[in-house]
Amino acid sequence: MTIAQIIDYLEQLVPLTIQESYDNCGLLVGDKNEVVSNVLISLDCTEEIIEEAIEKKCQLIISHHPLIFNGIKKITGGNYVERSLVKCIQNNIAIYALHTNLDNYRFGVNFEISNRLNLNNTRVLLPKNQSLMKLVTYVPESHVEEVTRALFESGAGRIGDYAECHFRTEGRGTYLPLENANPFEGSRGTRSNVKELKIEFLVESSRVNPIVQQLISVHPYEEVAYDLVALQNKNAFEGAGMIGELADPLNSEEFLRKVKDTFDCGCIKHTALLNKPIRKVAVCGGSGSFLLQHAIAQQADVFITSDMKYHEFFDADKRILVLDIGHYESEQFTKHLIADILKKNFSNFAIHLTERNTNPINYW
Repeated sequence: MTIAQIIDYLEQLVPLTIQESYDNCGLLVGDKNEVVSNVLISLDCTEEIIEEAIEKKCQLIISHHPLIFNGIKKITGGNYVERSLVKCIQNNIAIYALHTNLDNYRFGVNFEISNRLNLNNTRVLLPKNQSLMKLVTYVPESHVEEVTRALFESGAGRIGDYAECHFRTEGRGTYLPLENANPFEGSRGTRSNVKELKIEFLVESSRVNPIVQQLISVHPYEEVAYDLVALQNKNAFEGAGMIGELADPLNSEEFLRKVKDTFDCGCIKHTALLNKPIRKVAVCGGSGSFLLQHAIAQQADVFITSDMKYHEFFDADKRILVLDIGHYESEQFTKHLIADILKKNFSNFAIHLTERNTNPINYW
């Protein structure tokens, strides 16, 4: 098994194109053609994690947080990032990061948090826009079923929990084959007028290229006419945060206890308790203060995240209970999520979850 094969699988599920613009996901160190027999999965990539990878003879580290986040102008061992890079290169260890693309993935970090809290009816809290496109193409009647089926199989026509969605319109197309053409129907020098169907599909922007390649490979025409139209529609299954419901409401103290036990929190910073039942719960792993107003707008009773600043707690304005449970605590189960994703497709290399606690924050 090569690193490239692992990456190809991960990026089919969690494309790099859905990461945030400031992020640095993907293969950060290493040759993708190297063979892998052991993989270490962690939240962070630190010197301790790399030592563990060496001990366990792992050729690849998959971490949530990228080791390289800002620009690097020299590698002289002056800080932990530079020392980690040197150690990886010396020991031929590759590093791959799944960060905000895994945050924005429907079944990613926030889905994992929601499952740990036993939330039902979960949905993305802030869906992405400009991540959907419409693919339109024109197919002769004789091949419309073949082309449609191939595009469905490649991922076109999925709308939320529905698959194989498309629209057809009958019409006529004309074309004049020139002297070097090899037309599917008609003759060079003579304009053809043929019955065609216009078929339209919704596609995710991150999956457009393989879908278009599939269209070109199965379409009978020598020159395939198609349109890609950018849409402003929100993608309800891709974006930041998640919101769901408890099966049975809890009072504030009971819910705080549940959260503290579930995430093994050293402490929880929170706004004033509102003395009302908690049923609707919004979550965002990592730094999620930007989602507070969206949680309020969707009438969440509580918002769980981390890295809230002092003045941001005032923004709750007694309309919602805000819990800051800690960055590490909110994302600690991400390594289990990544392992589960890999185990569904691979059995020919060993997957190790880190035994190191990389949380840099301690509680007295």
